[in-house]
Amino acid sequence: MKIARTTLLIAWTLGSIQAQKRPAEASYSSDIRPLLQRSCQGCHQPAMKSGGLDLTRYETFASGGNKGPAFKSGAADSLVIAYLSGQRQPRMPFGGTPLTDDEIELFRRWIASGAKDDTLPEARETTALDKPPIYHLPPVITALAYSPDGSLLAVSGYREVLLHKADGSGMVARLVGISDRIQSLKFSADGKTLLAAGGTPARFGEVQLWDVDSRKLKHSVTLTNDTVFGASFSPDDSRLAVGCADNTVRLVDVAGGMETLKISNHENWVLGTVFGVDGKRMVSVGRDQAAKLTDAASGAFIENINALRGELAAVARHPSRDVILIGGTERIPYLYMMDRPASMKIADDSTLIRKYEIQDGVIFALTFSPDGSRFAVAGAAEEIPIYETETGKRLATCKGHGGTYAVVFSPEGDHLSAGGFDGKVRTYEMKSGKAEREFVPVPVEAQLAAVE
Repeated sequence: MKIARTTLLIAWTLGSIQAQKRPAEASYSSDIRPLLQRSCQGCHQPAMKSGGLDLTRYETFASGGNKGPAFKSGAADSLVIAYLSGQRQPRMPFGGTPLTDDEIELFRRWIASGAKDDTLPEARETTALDKPPIYHLPPVITALAYSPDGSLLAVSGYREVLLHKADGSGMVARLVGISDRIQSLKFSADGKTLLAAGGTPARFGEVQLWDVDSRKLKHSVTLTNDTVFGASFSPDDSRLAVGCADNTVRLVDVAGGMETLKISNHENWVLGTVFGVDGKRMVSVGRDQAAKLTDAASGAFIENINALRGELAAVARHPSRDVILIGGTERIPYLYMMDRPASMKIADDSTLIRKYEIQDGVIFALTFSPDGSRFAVAGAAEEIPIYETETGKRLATCKGHGGTYAVVFSPEGDHLSAGGFDGKVRTYEMKSGKAEREFVPVPVEAQLAAVE
């Protein structure tokens, strides 16, 4: 009996040792898919199938592209390994940061163990260019933008941007991408490019650059491991800036679609960015309460232009002057000079031009009229007030929303569009502040009745 027990103990010990030596299997859903999303899907997605390869779904990943299947179960010489490791050129991700040896090893282990798709059915990717999202309820609207000629209104959706006729008479295009959330939308000054910034929380942050006329994706730039916010174009449209959840501001070359600068001046999430009139400096705001003035060429910190009071979620620059409007949890809009006269002390509030009326809720968005004479304040409050910039006088009050994340003036300045919690776009006439029209920007399908 003792011999049998000893034999069992030895066998158990040897088995444990072998198990410890045997590398753990890698998971597609928790190991491989996040790496593809972060580093590869920018170029290999339905809207931009570089090399004929779509990496947004397991099935299209497996079928491969122009070079053949991306992997074969158990095959150490699978194409994906060859390109990620540099055995085949060009090394992937093309123009991006190479995966680490440990990350490439995850692919090897996953393929060696059978290359199975362990994604739960409800988490499988179903969205594609020819199969846009299906809505049963309107999603929260987090971003809006008018085209410079006033013909289009871009609206954020789930994994897409919806282009509508500006008069609300109908949808003209659906721009389907890979980001679950679109947090910011901007048209270039010439109206030829649409910038959409967002990402998938805790997975990746992405900037999309769309050709407006062709409705095709020109660039998809993955920047961080979380969603990005507060996008802005430089005045000459050559660069763009976004705020990030890793406390940085990232600058991207618009023509090349490549990150050019990482600025680490903030101590918390950065939620808004704007360039100065000449594009040489920029202001960014975020959860660290600071409106930080930065050299846009070098990323060098210049100074905080505000006194720290509360977390900041919104920033807007006057259309023709280096004057900045900010707001956030303190519920008060503040107007600041970007430039501090030499006689003024640094780190005080002497650049403050005007403090405006306190709002009924946290401020999420601010926007100037095209001529800068008025601005709108949107947030958790149930109304959107319009103020005269120079005096602070309330000119109109737009009602109907139960909370607003996005607000924008039409190019003529005679209308204001807003969207938020209830998933509806409302457009207001500015003289009276009355709503002229409202619509749900996404196609909503009726839910099937429950079958008993």
